[in-house]
Amino acid sequence: MRFGDNFLEELKARVRPSDVVGRHVKLKRQGREFAGLSPFTNEKTPSFFVNDEKGFYHCFSSGKHGDAISFLMEVEGLSFPEAVETLANMAGMDMPKADPQAEARAARNKETVSWMERAQEFFEKTLYRNDGEAARDYLKNRGMSKTAAKAFGMGFAPDNFSALKDELIAQGARPEQLIEAGLLVEPEDRSRQPWDRFRDRIMFPIHDGRGRLVAFGGRAMAKDAKAKYLNSPETPIFQKSKLLYNYHRARRAFSDPHNSARGLIVAEGYMDVIALARAGFTHAVAPMGTALTEDQLELLWRVGPEPILCFDGDKAGVRAAFRSIERALPLLRPGQSIRFAMLPDGQDPDDLIRAAGPPAMQKVLDSAIPLVDMLWRREAEAEPLNTPEAKAGLKSRLYKALDEIQNNDVKALYKTELLARFDSQFGWQAGRNRKNNSGETKANKTTQIASARKLASNARVETTLIGAILEFPELLERVDERLFELDFTHPACANIQRAVLQWWRQTKAVEKTHLLAHIEAEGLEQDYRVLSRQRLLIRAGMGGADASLDERAALWNAQADTLLGQSQTDADLNDTRARLVETISGDNSDGMHRAMRASKEARD
Repeated sequence: MRFGDNFLEELKARVRPSDVVGRHVKLKRQGREFAGLSPFTNEKTPSFFVNDEKGFYHCFSSGKHGDAISFLMEVEGLSFPEAVETLANMAGMDMPKADPQAEARAARNKETVSWMERAQEFFEKTLYRNDGEAARDYLKNRGMSKTAAKAFGMGFAPDNFSALKDELIAQGARPEQLIEAGLLVEPEDRSRQPWDRFRDRIMFPIHDGRGRLVAFGGRAMAKDAKAKYLNSPETPIFQKSKLLYNYHRARRAFSDPHNSARGLIVAEGYMDVIALARAGFTHAVAPMGTALTEDQLELLWRVGPEPILCFDGDKAGVRAAFRSIERALPLLRPGQSIRFAMLPDGQDPDDLIRAAGPPAMQKVLDSAIPLVDMLWRREAEAEPLNTPEAKAGLKSRLYKALDEIQNNDVKALYKTELLARFDSQFGWQAGRNRKNNSGETKANKTTQIASARKLASNARVETTLIGAILEFPELLERVDERLFELDFTHPACANIQRAVLQWWRQTKAVEKTHLLAHIEAEGLEQDYRVLSRQRLLIRAGMGGADASLDERAALWNAQADTLLGQSQTDADLNDTRARLVETISGDNSDGMHRAMRASKEARD
């Protein structure tokens, strides 16, 4: 559906973003803006801001930015037309007329959802009738209580070819509607009557991101059934590659402030999700019996940056984990990855929780390994590495995997990590160390360790210095010239340094939200997130929340002295100044030169 610009502008004028956001986030006014905890990440210090005058929100912890419409799309999983309709209802505005075909499709889909809901009512009732006795016994043996079954809307499809059809047609449904919904199977021979798709199965309702019932999954009761699990077919309201079971509940559970996870838990089946939820892991989802798709991964990342994929620890589970890598690599971005939780061999989450309880499951989740480790395992286990040719094959496979990563920053870091592992195990230096333990080797190793420690120390100091400016921009009034002198080697710190100096020379302001908005406008949200992870340590390094500006400036200068003493000579300082003048925009060049002269006079 298309909307005119006049309608959208009027809608945005009538509805304040803070009113929309305030339904999901507790906001506190700060000057002309509102601040609150991000609904997209689990943060403890507010970095989410809403500005009614400018009509937008911005989340510095996740980098998300938009207006009231995009907020509803992000948080409630609405489509653009659905978000517009929700706001129009809030504003008391009539929706513009859509094209007749779109309206007809929307009305038909709404009716289809209605018949799906009536089908669920039938399945639920059947579960607690005589026909459902065996299904009830099965659920009881799996530790499933009646309360849990009702909470997830579970039911039972009787072993009858027309039970559901007869029930819904008696309520006014037409066979073609039920066929379109996937509830009935249309025979190729049109002289025959359609029949119930689901028979003698425990039924699991499947919802879309808005919580609308759009499909079913059915587990066969018969041991000799051709398909243990049967899902609804693709329909106008259901595309299984774009949905996740329990996503609408898991997303809400994940947003609970007490949830410290970094992403959703992805199990392999419906019963696993329900078992996890009953054990307290309410942010669990599952695909529809297939490997994760690109669309499903994007759904996961919309909720949290690092979902955990749970797999059985047997060979089949490991193969499934390896297949997930293929889908994830091209989609990786800074701050966005997956982890792998490998369960004990032969156990799924339901088995583990019933055998050893929630703590055992929590231990598995805490031990989840990063994607880079699983990628290394996949390539290293592809063949025995006992010949030079096999080792060369491993290196070739690593390069091939790296080619799948589209983001250049992520690709560069993966390359560094994976090739360092290869060199440590199979490289020339590794072979030399195995052959002898000479004094020269020890000396080289000592030098390498010292160099690595120095780099790590510098990175910590740089993070503190730049992070302190982001946390306390008023420091710039005291330390801007020293900041100009510093030569940062940490990429994120160097990028933020240039952005901060640009902003400072242009505005001479100390408003934190304006500084962070400038950083976002420069495309440095990812660099900001890298630094913000150390926020608590940075605050502590600057004397804590109650320190005065003088105290913070003294602590900042002491850290700067440490960095200058470790990494810069007088000649280095001149090079640093020259590089900054070149990289900072031309409008600021005169100001930079003045700062250089002032700095030199102060030092002389």
